[in-house]
Amino acid sequence: ERLRQENHEFEASLSNCKALVHMRITVLHLCLSILLFLSGWAQIGHSQHHSPPEVVIPLRINGTNRAMRPPNWISYSLHFGGKKHIVHMKAKKLLVSKHFSVFTYTKEGALLEDHPFVQSDCYYDGYVEGDPESLVALSTCLGGFRGTLEIHDNVYEIKPKRLSTTFEHLLYKKDREKTQFPLMRCGLTEEEPARQLKLQRRDNSILRQSGYEGWWTHTWYLEAVFVVDYEQYLYKKSNVSLVIEELFVISNTVHSLLCKVDVELSLHGIEVWNEKNIFEVTNNIYTVLQHFCSWKKDSLDPRLKNDLAHFLAKQDFEIHLGLAYVGSVCDVGMQCGVNRALGDDLHEFALTITHEMGHNLGMLHDEPECICGDPICIMYPEKSNGIKFSNCSYAEMWETFQYMNCLRSAPKQEDILKWTGCGNDVVEEGEECDCGSPTLCSNHPCCSENCTLKFGTECASGLCCEDCLLLPPGQVCRENVSECDLPEWCNGTSPECPEDVYVQDGVRCMDSGYCHEKRCNARDEQCRQIFGKESRSAQESCYMEVNSRGDRFGNCGLIGENYVRCNKSDFLCGRVQCENVKEIPFLRSHTTVHWMDFNGVTCWGTDYHFGMTVPDIGDVKDGTECGNGQVCIHRKCVSMSLWASDCSPETCAMKGICNNKHHCHCDPNWEPPNCTEKGYGGSVDSGPPPGKRVKEWMKKRKGPFFLFPFLVLFMSLLLLLIKMHQAPSRKKKKHVKPSPEKKEMGKKTSPAKQQQGAQTSP
Repeated sequence: ERLRQENHEFEASLSNCKALVHMRITVLHLCLSILLFLSGWAQIGHSQHHSPPEVVIPLRINGTNRAMRPPNWISYSLHFGGKKHIVHMKAKKLLVSKHFSVFTYTKEGALLEDHPFVQSDCYYDGYVEGDPESLVALSTCLGGFRGTLEIHDNVYEIKPKRLSTTFEHLLYKKDREKTQFPLMRCGLTEEEPARQLKLQRRDNSILRQSGYEGWWTHTWYLEAVFVVDYEQYLYKKSNVSLVIEELFVISNTVHSLLCKVDVELSLHGIEVWNEKNIFEVTNNIYTVLQHFCSWKKDSLDPRLKNDLAHFLAKQDFEIHLGLAYVGSVCDVGMQCGVNRALGDDLHEFALTITHEMGHNLGMLHDEPECICGDPICIMYPEKSNGIKFSNCSYAEMWETFQYMNCLRSAPKQEDILKWTGCGNDVVEEGEECDCGSPTLCSNHPCCSENCTLKFGTECASGLCCEDCLLLPPGQVCRENVSECDLPEWCNGTSPECPEDVYVQDGVRCMDSGYCHEKRCNARDEQCRQIFGKESRSAQESCYMEVNSRGDRFGNCGLIGENYVRCNKSDFLCGRVQCENVKEIPFLRSHTTVHWMDFNGVTCWGTDYHFGMTVPDIGDVKDGTECGNGQVCIHRKCVSMSLWASDCSPETCAMKGICNNKHHCHCDPNWEPPNCTEKGYGGSVDSGPPPGKRVKEWMKKRKGPFFLFPFLVLFMSLLLLLIKMHQAPSRKKKKHVKPSPEKKEMGKKTSPAKQQQGAQTSP
């Protein structure tokens, strides 16, 4: 009994121990679960939001036919999502400034400035065939494609597959769902923009130009600088080159996104804090922005011209992705922004920077009623993959840009980075061809990567090159576009079309006009081109009344940012004025038609305002008559004597016309240079027209090859004779009687061996 009781007590104790252990394990399991949840929360906060990648192989589409080959455009085929997509793209020209600078520091804290070699022709933007709203922002600088594609509202990131020998790439589809918790967002509060804009408009009221108020200009130019903190430098393995490379990829995407609101981003410099942070970078993004803007004003601006600088910090700013001042891009001390740079998602960084730059340009956060064609737009306050600006962003930018004169000036051509050498897609001295980067050359039919022509080809580009072969002489390569233009023909030896030549300035055309730089400039014709065939040039009183105003409707040009009133002697050289207008034309965006009625006279014209980059259809063209023996040149009415030339119809024996090089362009059946002998027309500048020289070229071209068919026939006969000579000897060997010894040996062998011997015998 006692034993039974002890056993019962032992079992009870064991049960208690099991319960206690189970409780402790349960508590431990709960604690571990909470820790895993919290760590998962942090991981989700930094996730890349990628779907599993799809492997794609971009295939170059080669159209060597001239009609299929838009200049400077390339095309690739990508198969993903079960469909084939054709990508068309063109190299960017303004992405990197010629005076691009990289700043770093020595261990002692001394500033170092470098101007490294930058390959500027390997950054592309474009579109996907069949989707006019698509986005393509790719880089090929290091071989392969890297960047962003947006097709039918789906966003993809593409990058080369490491160690691939077949040009494989990984394509990631970006998730649009809000999978982060807590939600990451811009640090700009809702009340801050109104306060900033009020201060900015008060301080910059003197910048307002009444002549431009409310008018949207076509292109704005933003010169930007990026600054990278010390932690980000360490994260990139202390490799400044890697930091620069990734910033170029980011800049390429930002450039493509800003282009949608007509803002051209140009990267002027990068500073890397490679020894330590200049100021303390805490997790308080508001304090960091203040410190960075102050440092930029005092340290960066005096040594590097810029409109805007953005700070990329490897710092967790709690729930904030970035922060920037609103409408501040032209305000000294506020032309700045801060962006969180955690992880390796360059597309995410580009979207954050674009969002914060949008604030600098005057854009506020999108409200629920704002639309862009996608579920979420770029200026959405929380983290998203939106790649389009909303209608609200356009309106806010329009309003703010009335004050922003600092973005009006385009970079000078000499300030745009131009790389020379093999691989820049420009044929230079010592090169037979140039197909661009190794990636672009991989499938080129005519040109090799080392800038030499492939075997059997004659050319790789040019108006006189088709399917890698030279076009024959007499083939038209540039047709005349007007009665003041002249055609050019291929010469059969060069892939390039001869230099464009045209009718000499001052030659009469259309009865009332004069030729000038390929155009026949007559007032009535210009009015017909704008307002239809019934219209004509207005009375002189219209010209005097409108062009003496000095505004965008009537002026004699611009000096700086101010319209110039026309002098009394030049009013016919300002803006063209028309009458008898029966229809209102369909014109390009931002162009305005105006009419004025005074003293019973109605004048019609168009405007042209500062910043527009499209051709001006309404200015009086150079070469237009403005008086007896006078023409308009550069908005001035000057004497025609400036067109004096030693070439005239008499010089050409009245059988030709003078070109702009003062040489005779002969009529058909007459030979240059003086059109006095029978021939085929043209000039010494135009290349040979069709005729005798074409026949001579065909003879020369066939000369080296006319014996080829006979050579083939001769070789065929020779081979036939050799075979015929060998055949009898084989027959003799086959009919030789075997010796008795061989017969005896043959009897002793088995049938199988006999068969084998028969198969192997000669």
